[in-house]
Amino acid sequence: MKPAEAEAPRVAASIYLNSAPLIWSFLHGERRHSIQLLTDTAPARCAQMLERAEVDAALVPVIEYQRIPEIVVVPGVCVGARSRVRSVVLVTRGAELKAVRSVALDTSSRTSAALVQIIFREFLGFEPQWRPSAPELDSMLDESDAALLIGDPAMIFPRRSLRVYDLASLWREHTGLGFVFAMWMARRDVAARVRAIDFAGARDEGLERVEEIVASYKDMLGLPASELREYLLENISFKLDEEMRAGLSLYYELARKHEIIPAVYPLRLLEGTG
Repeated sequence: MKPAEAEAPRVAASIYLNSAPLIWSFLHGERRHSIQLLTDTAPARCAQMLERAEVDAALVPVIEYQRIPEIVVVPGVCVGARSRVRSVVLVTRGAELKAVRSVALDTSSRTSAALVQIIFREFLGFEPQWRPSAPELDSMLDESDAALLIGDPAMIFPRRSLRVYDLASLWREHTGLGFVFAMWMARRDVAARVRAIDFAGARDEGLERVEEIVASYKDMLGLPASELREYLLENISFKLDEEMRAGLSLYYELARKHEIIPAVYPLRLLEGTG
């Protein structure tokens, strides 16, 4: 690590395909060495690092904004979906949702786990039994009627004989809104250090380099380049506009209604980023 890099802010992010355009610039592009980037396969662990002050900023499941004290959000940048997301799914062995009585929840997820609970309680009108589980589909479905999977594992499992429900599609069906899964967040006490990071510029450079990202993930995930390209450019939304903010606000309100969070705190923005 170069001396200048050692002085740079510490930032955590998952290494799922859906975060790749947000971190490509920091790993390979114009902003490499501008931060110390720590990567993990679980968004939930990135939230833990931020909460424990092990990093200055992190790409965090949005539910954690309401749980971690004294944090601010980077405006305008997110990981979300306007309709179908493909990488956040509920899987059954053929059962319809109304027949589900138990759900295995991927422990690497927090926002999506809360979303599943909202879908059952608010939209379907009943509550199954919840079982935290490692993201291993066969064992999840051996013990439960349905399984929540997120990220890359949700895109690559065999679909044969399974019924797959896309959570962003279900949200859109019932609300007419897009859904925000994750945002960059920073500790308020180090906001001055984080403010200099150009998260929006990094996103834009990453989207310009989609072909390089697709090439690097194609063999890793075993999916066609066309499918990965469509996912990054059409399924995932990396910009937080008014419709996406409305979806986020409704999500928070329903999470409070169903006692997943105790209260709803308004978003405090990290102003002047970039």
